[in-house]
Amino acid sequence: MANKYEVIVVVVPFPAQGHLNQLLHLSRLICSYKIPVHYVSTKNHTLQAKIRAQGLSPIAMNNIHFHEFSISSFQSPPPNPNSTIKFPSHLQPSFESSSSHLREPVASLLRFLSSNARRIVVIHDSLMAYVVQDFTSLPNAESYNFHSVSAFTIFLFLWESMGKPFPIEAQILENLPSLTGCFTSEFMDFMAAQRKYSNSDSGNIYNTTRVIEGKFMNLLEKEPIKRNKMHWAIGPFNPVMTTTSSNNSSIGQRHKCLTWLDKQSPKSVIFISFGTTTSLTDEQIKELCIGLERSDTKFIWALRDADKGDIFSGEVRKFELPNGYEERIKNKGIIVRDWAPQLEILRHFSIGGFMSHCGWNSCMESFSMGVPIIAWPMHSDQPRNSILVTKFLKVGILVNNWERRNEVVTSNTVERAVKTLVSSNEGNEIRKRAADLGVTIRKSVVEGGVTRKELDSFIGHITR
Repeated sequence: MANKYEVIVVVVPFPAQGHLNQLLHLSRLICSYKIPVHYVSTKNHTLQAKIRAQGLSPIAMNNIHFHEFSISSFQSPPPNPNSTIKFPSHLQPSFESSSSHLREPVASLLRFLSSNARRIVVIHDSLMAYVVQDFTSLPNAESYNFHSVSAFTIFLFLWESMGKPFPIEAQILENLPSLTGCFTSEFMDFMAAQRKYSNSDSGNIYNTTRVIEGKFMNLLEKEPIKRNKMHWAIGPFNPVMTTTSSNNSSIGQRHKCLTWLDKQSPKSVIFISFGTTTSLTDEQIKELCIGLERSDTKFIWALRDADKGDIFSGEVRKFELPNGYEERIKNKGIIVRDWAPQLEILRHFSIGGFMSHCGWNSCMESFSMGVPIIAWPMHSDQPRNSILVTKFLKVGILVNNWERRNEVVTSNTVERAVKTLVSSNEGNEIRKRAADLGVTIRKSVVEGGVTRKELDSFIGHITR
């Protein structure tokens, strides 16, 4: 670095796909302000983020400085679809190893960069606070905590953990899913260990927008939850363009599923995907198969097992579908067993609904594309996100109550949920609200929009 920069941003994501992806898109947004961004992770997770990136142009990728640190090997067992808690406990070794081994190389990088800038701005995932703790030793460094979940979910988590320090509307708490079954005890301990290193952060960043979560951002900004820190809602981080192009995607050749979608009628296809941390049992897959077939609705199903800690190692589970299934549904459905380009699928004109686990990354992508959600939460923040989707935003329907999470969702339930969304009066209203919400969100990110002003505010603050 021959020239001294005014401001350098260092981004440190948590090593799970939904987190890696969100902060990669935030890096793209910050780079658009001509601010150098350094994206820091393990070697394998940085590669994972790159090869799965969607909606990032080669120019945007070239403007981000990637740091691929090697760490000690860790166990990378396959997921257990029969676990009583669906949280991906098989990823815990990856989480622990990344947290413990990245601190030293990140501290060295920060020390190097601090001598080449007036200010170093560290944006870290809330689950990587331990890794960046040494920024406090640098006189020109400051840190911002990124929350990868909805404002609704993080507010309730903080409010409950602080002993409910002020009253809130009773409606918010009605039928609220408990946290029981959302996490393993090991991961709860991991989260608690990270929180104590966030005290020195200057503020908090959220991949949400006040046009959908203004009420909950306001609650986060009440003391004592605010803790005299600044809050910015600057999502969606993902690109929100809505036209589907025949050009190649950012990750290479255009996926064959998009060509299939090109041949379908507008809003006629349901997309099914349960993210990168969910493993369904064989029995549940069979019921889902039957329900989709009976619904008589066209669909595209991303049928994959949960990611392992190292996605580049070992065998991947092969799913056995009912005998003759793919032949029977060949004219109405397509099953994608490799990596599906979710963002491009959701923005396609043929997509009329999204059966989703309600991971926050998927929610924000669906909202911004105006696609209604068939909510099927599995673990973590997903149960409460599903309530935000269905009860407050009213842009989705719930497949199953969280209290019945240990039961197999029957084919009849799947069929009924799909038919409700695509061919009922209730579904018509939901689809209209989802489309309107997409328009509102897309307006919020352009010049003069609510989210764009908030992003400008954050950039103005870190470059002050």
